[in-house]
Amino acid sequence: MEVKTSLLDNMIGVGDMVLLEPLSEDSFIENLRNRFDHNEIYTYIGSVVISMNPYRSLPIFTPDKVEEYRNRNFYELSPHIYALADEAYRSLRDQDKDQCILITGESGAGKTEASKLVMSYVAAVCGKGQEVNKVKEQLLQSNPVLEAFGNAKTVRNDNSSRFGKYMDIEFDFKGDPLGGVISNYLLEKSRVVKQPRGERNFHVFYQLLSGASDDTLKKLKLDRDFSKYNYLSLDSAAVNGLDDAANFRTVRNAMQIVGFMEDEVQSVLELVAAVLKLGNIEFKPESRCNGTDESRIKDKNDLKEMCELLGIEQSVLERAFSYRTVEAKLEKVSTTLNVSQAYYARDALAKNLYSRLFSWLVTRINESIKAQTKARHKVMGVLDIYGFEIFEENSFEQFIINYCNEKLQQIFIELTLREEQEEYIREGIEWTNIEYFNNAIICDLIENHQNGILAMLDEECLRPGTVTDETFLDKLNTICAEHQHFESRLSKNSKFLTDHSLPHNCFRIQHYAGKVLYRAEGFVDKNNDLLYRDLSQAMYKANHSLIKQLFPEGNPAKVNLKRPPTAGFQFKASVGTLMRNLQTKNPNYIRCIKPNDKKASHIFTDSLVCHQVRYLGLMENVRVRRAGYAFRQAYEPCLERYKMLCKQTWPHWRGPAREGVEVLMADLQVPTEEFSYGRSKIFIRNPRTLFSLEERRRQCLQDLATLIQKIYRGWKCRCHFLLLKKSQIVVSAWYRRYAQQKKYQKIKSATTVVQSYTRGWQARKLLRELKYQKRCKEAVTTIAAFWHGTQARRELRRLKEEARRKHAVAVIWAYWQGLKVRREYRKFFRANAGKKIYNFTIQRIIQKYMLGMKSTAPSMSPIDKSWPARPYRFLDGVHTELRRIFHHWRCKKYRSQFTEETKAVYEEKLEASEIFKDKKALYPSSVSQPFKGDYLEISKNPKYQKLNSAMDEKVLLADVVNKINRANGKGTARIFLLTKNSVVLADQKTGQVKASVPLPDLTSVSVSTQSDGFFALKLKEGSASAIKGDFLLSSEHLIEIITKLHRTGATAADSEQLNIDISDEFLVQFKHDKVCVKFIQGAPKNGNSVSCKRKNNRLLEVSVPTTA
Repeated sequence: MEVKTSLLDNMIGVGDMVLLEPLSEDSFIENLRNRFDHNEIYTYIGSVVISMNPYRSLPIFTPDKVEEYRNRNFYELSPHIYALADEAYRSLRDQDKDQCILITGESGAGKTEASKLVMSYVAAVCGKGQEVNKVKEQLLQSNPVLEAFGNAKTVRNDNSSRFGKYMDIEFDFKGDPLGGVISNYLLEKSRVVKQPRGERNFHVFYQLLSGASDDTLKKLKLDRDFSKYNYLSLDSAAVNGLDDAANFRTVRNAMQIVGFMEDEVQSVLELVAAVLKLGNIEFKPESRCNGTDESRIKDKNDLKEMCELLGIEQSVLERAFSYRTVEAKLEKVSTTLNVSQAYYARDALAKNLYSRLFSWLVTRINESIKAQTKARHKVMGVLDIYGFEIFEENSFEQFIINYCNEKLQQIFIELTLREEQEEYIREGIEWTNIEYFNNAIICDLIENHQNGILAMLDEECLRPGTVTDETFLDKLNTICAEHQHFESRLSKNSKFLTDHSLPHNCFRIQHYAGKVLYRAEGFVDKNNDLLYRDLSQAMYKANHSLIKQLFPEGNPAKVNLKRPPTAGFQFKASVGTLMRNLQTKNPNYIRCIKPNDKKASHIFTDSLVCHQVRYLGLMENVRVRRAGYAFRQAYEPCLERYKMLCKQTWPHWRGPAREGVEVLMADLQVPTEEFSYGRSKIFIRNPRTLFSLEERRRQCLQDLATLIQKIYRGWKCRCHFLLLKKSQIVVSAWYRRYAQQKKYQKIKSATTVVQSYTRGWQARKLLRELKYQKRCKEAVTTIAAFWHGTQARRELRRLKEEARRKHAVAVIWAYWQGLKVRREYRKFFRANAGKKIYNFTIQRIIQKYMLGMKSTAPSMSPIDKSWPARPYRFLDGVHTELRRIFHHWRCKKYRSQFTEETKAVYEEKLEASEIFKDKKALYPSSVSQPFKGDYLEISKNPKYQKLNSAMDEKVLLADVVNKINRANGKGTARIFLLTKNSVVLADQKTGQVKASVPLPDLTSVSVSTQSDGFFALKLKEGSASAIKGDFLLSSEHLIEIITKLHRTGATAADSEQLNIDISDEFLVQFKHDKVCVKFIQGAPKNGNSVSCKRKNNRLLEVSVPTTA
């Protein structure tokens, strides 16, 4: 990457217009075009930065660029806005000089972006820390808030600032930001009620309708449809590349960061909604009996909603739109307003409401971002204000804006000349007066206290009688007719009588940037900026927290009959304050230019740029800077840059830098009138002299480069030769070593071969001797082995012969004994052979059958009914008995595995089977469900801790049941507890015991034959528990409950056997009455569940769904 050390290195065009040669308007524009085409959007005029809007993102604003320009000399790198911001910040931090950065240019030229870049650079290079970062974030986040309320889409710019902004950023002695103060100038409040074709109202209206939630819009009584609001233009409601919904979220977040409270944000949004509602109020004419015209509101719905938002009585505001009260010293006169006057009053209220809201926002932001310490602060001001405006139709707003730009141009020329003069005096250079156009005469034409245009406009607004724009123009024609910068068709100056480009109702002022034609229509009304006192007082009566602050003049206790100051007077005073503020600071200028009207990149319109160059006074600025010396540079960098041009200063100068520069200039024979020596800088008068030095330097650098290349190539060749020589020696040494190693290896190998042959011959000779000795030993062994084998085989044959003889004797003896036995038993065999064979056969069959049962026996499960088939019919009895014995045996084995608890469960299941099998339709579904008993885990659940502690006995069953009310058949949840001696019913929520029934008091339990869970506990008549009657309950575990009741009642010593009555109709005693509970099958209304319904005082009907 190439490193630049000077503005003059590798310039595209000319980086500083002061050095442009030749200097003309055409060459000026051509230089801007050349740099713009190469993406160089910044150009200097001395210390002034010209900024061209590229209408696209460029990779020149990265954090790396910030570090590149940080703490660098202004002219050290290519022109950039960061260079100016760094110069201003370092002057403020190191030299304790207050700074101001003036950013001017027409709408769309990039002023707002330039101010953001300056602030972001300062935020990046200043100190760090939690508090410092918070201040920086608040300063940066104030921009989105002000842009939302003060910017709008115009024909020239999608984010045009419609107000002037001046921000003073305050720093401590270390250069860390402490806070800031924002001043706003001339908000274009007329845009609230009317926008030119192709433009929008302020952003906040569209952001609110697009980005707010439905709930927020409902609270504000708004609709997302833009077409429902008269103050919003529809032809440009949607802007490409502008996401109003996302921007609304950004604004809300920024307001939170700056420090707005949630109720303050809500109040602001209510006022914005009120302005939209205000624009929808329309009026209709009515005639009174005395012949005067008055107005009435057509549809009062929008007025009603607006009054609800602001907390105003509808009748008060309605009267303020219909009547106007004029107060004199001792009397009040009330007059009616016609339709046009009512519309004027409505629009005036909307403009004032929005304008005052904007001013309140600025004040509120200032409260949040102001410095907390009272010590002296260093200040950097950033001014972002309208540029000079020349439209097809120019009115009061353009007149005020151009007046402000005249004042800025005046102070710009004065401060530029003063800066030049101070530098000349500081450097000891003789100062010569510079001729330039002084626009003080134009400022005087506008602001003169007696004969100035603003003074005459205020005089017209204040005088009694009929005041119109025509009377104001007549006054101008009378007083300003002889002024050389004022032109009018109706003036006494005859040279304008035939000028048809000058209409009769207009006047023309020749500003420093050119002639501007102003239409006098609307000057008086816009200068008056009149809001009827009735409307101010109506606003003050609002209950809204913010409205009273915005309309303090509406307080009846502080009625001021003095006419409020005019808009022109207020702006003139603000401009005066701004000018005095700027004169106390060191100025830095950024002149913004837009290259085309299409808001497109890569397009450069010469005529448009030329027009802006003229009215920004850039050529005048260049001429002022070049009137004395065009270029100046400190001695050290100058000597460092050009020292190669002189043999005495090259390569190193040992003396002072100034003496080195003097030797250099004398050696180069530069004419003495072309330069002067200051105390710390050299001043060059003509750019040609500088370019001549640059050309010589370029040529010298080429010669030096050639010399360096020659020396480098010689050095490189010598190094290469020495390397080759050294390599040859190394190679030779290695080769000789290698050759000797190879020769040694050959000798060594030959010696080894001779040795191996000798050793081999000796080894073979020894081997032959050893083999001979071994063969002799083996021959002896072999002969002995053969002899021993012969002896052994002879002995074996002898032993075998002897054994055969013994065996033959035994066989003959066995056969003889068998013959004797057969002869003895032959006489008995024929009589008993059949029976023995039969018994033997039967025994073998039974034995085979028993052994077969071992492998074919069924599993050990008691429910396994399989059994192998019998092989023979005569085994039928045995087969059946074995099956019975095997089943009893495996049942015993199965029962031996049961614990006591499991036995009890099966006993309960067996008892349930005896009670309900084939009697209750619910029973089959309960067989597979184990009896759990304690379904509520009453001993573990902390919810029932109190109830558990109240029970003296072990709880056998705990479940939730429904207690049926006889009045309506509805159930109430109750906890059902069963112990060994009693039944307890308790409240499910509180655990409070509702009823406790001893088991001896239970006589029977009644259930139906259906699949329902209803059961009735019938109590013994005359017992203490039977006072309230029997209990009709419903449970999902009916089978388990009744089974446990039956078992517990049977085991209790003092109770009789509990009767179980299974019937579809049974009687239940409720206090003194008996009610019949009847069960029917059908389809209940509430799905598949059982429902209970009271039919009459004596009948409860339970509907049970039919089972499939």
